Amino acid sequence: METLILTLHIVVCVLLVVLILLQAGKEGMGVIFGGGNSSVFGSSGAGGILAKMTAFMAVVFVITCLSYTYVTSPRVAAPRSSVIGVDWVAPAAPAGEAASEAAEQPAAPAEKTASPAEKDAAAPAAPQKPAGEAAPAQGK
Repeated sequence: METLILTLHIVVCVLLVVLILLQAGKEGMGVIFGGGNSSVFGSSGAGGILAKMTAFMAVVFVITCLSYTYVTSPRVAAPRSSVIGVDWVAPAAPAGEAASEAAEQPAAPAEKTASPAEKDAAAPAAPQKPAGEAAPAQGK
């Protein structure tokens, strides 16, 4: 598909350049180079048909530009989270009896697991007992 659109686009580009170059100028500099009243298409010129063909080729050019861009653009497979580095995961639908039980209980939020270094830093320090002190005797 890409090759077809690209080939059509190149052909339209060449035709558009040729059509623009075939059109007669509005006098001015053209007279200096010998472009008097005579033209290839007769005394009235071919302004009407050349202008219409140029406009048509310009429309086809724009369509091929947009279609080639659409065909070659990358597609996003799944939606992304707005949080950087977190992939969006669609919730799975539970099956059977688990579905009715899961529907009754709200889902618990996921907790971040802490590394061992973070656990040690967050845990309160246990009080140290003096060496000579024995453990208290439990009730009678």
